[in-house]
Amino acid sequence: MTNLDSIRALYDLPLPELMFRAQLVHREHHDPAAVQLCTLQSIKTGRCPEDCKYCPQSSHYHTGLQDEPLMDAATIVAAGRQAQAGGASRLCMGAAWREVRDGAQFDSVLAAVRGVSELGLEVCCTLGMLTGSQAGQLKEAGCSVYNHNLDTSREFYPEIISTRTYDDRLATLARVRAAGLQVCSGGILGLGEGVDDRLKLLGELAALDPQPDSVPINALVPVEGTPLGGSTPVDPIEFVRIIAVARILMPRAMVRLSAGRTEMSDETQALCFLAGANSIFLGEKLLTTPNPGRSDDLRLMQRLGLHPLAAGPRPAAVESDTLAVSAGA
Repeated sequence: MTNLDSIRALYDLPLPELMFRAQLVHREHHDPAAVQLCTLQSIKTGRCPEDCKYCPQSSHYHTGLQDEPLMDAATIVAAGRQAQAGGASRLCMGAAWREVRDGAQFDSVLAAVRGVSELGLEVCCTLGMLTGSQAGQLKEAGCSVYNHNLDTSREFYPEIISTRTYDDRLATLARVRAAGLQVCSGGILGLGEGVDDRLKLLGELAALDPQPDSVPINALVPVEGTPLGGSTPVDPIEFVRIIAVARILMPRAMVRLSAGRTEMSDETQALCFLAGANSIFLGEKLLTTPNPGRSDDLRLMQRLGLHPLAAGPRPAAVESDTLAVSAGA
C-alpha cells in the first residue's frame, strides 16, 4: 500500500482509529514498551559542499558553526565508550561529507568502526554518498547500519537541495543494501512541504524492497543563517499522525523519533511512542542541533514505563494475539 490515495486515507482517519491501528501493528512486530537508545556523534563538522537549505553544516550558509576536522579513531572509540556507559546500544557516526573518498580519512573511519564494534555497540555511519566497495569495507569493519535520508518527497526535493539528486540518494541506499548493511532512511518535517509531500516520502520509503530497517522522522530545528531559519514548527498532531502512518506502512522498521524533540512536550513525545516510535537519540546534541539531556529522556521513559531495548539482533516479530490492520480494514 504505497499509492498516495491509500496513504492519505490512512492519514486522515480519526486520530483514535489511526493510533489504534498503529498500535496493533507495533505490538505484532515489537515490544511496545522497549525503546532503542542511540547516540549520534559528529565525527567531522562543517564545510559540507552540499546546499541543503536546513543544514547549518553547509558551506553555503553563515551560521556561526565552528568547523571541526575529522576526529581520530581513538577519540571516536572513547566517545562510543561514553555513549555505552550512558545507556546507548548504538553509536551513529556522522561526517559532513558530500561523499566518501578513499584514502587516509576513510581508513581512519574504518579503524573507528572496528574499535566501536569491539565495544559491543551497534555501529551506524552517515558519511554521504559512497560506492559499493566502500559500503563493503564498512560492513567488513563491523558497521551494521548506514544512514542516508531521502529528506522529503521527490517532487519537493529540488526546493531544498540542488547539489545532489533524489536518484543519487536512492542509488546510495541500493549500494548499502547490496553490501549487506541495514538501511536507515527517513526524512524531515517542517521544510515548507505539504502533507502530501510527507506522505509521498513515506510511500517512497515503504516501496523500497526490502523496506528500511530504521526510519528516522525529524522535525526541523530552524537554524539562523540557513534559508529555513525562520520556518514555522510542525503541528504536533500532524507529526504524531506521520509517526503512526510510518509504523503501519513499515511494520518491522525501528521508527526513530529524531531531531526536534527539544521543542516537543512530554505529552507529544508520549503520543509518538503510542503511535509506534521506538527509538530515540540520547545526548545533548544531534550532530550540531540541540537534543534533550539524557536525564530528561530517562525521566520521561520512567514516567511512561518504557525500558531500553537491549543491543544485538532483534527478533523478526514479537508474539501477539492481534493482527496488523491495513488502511482498508
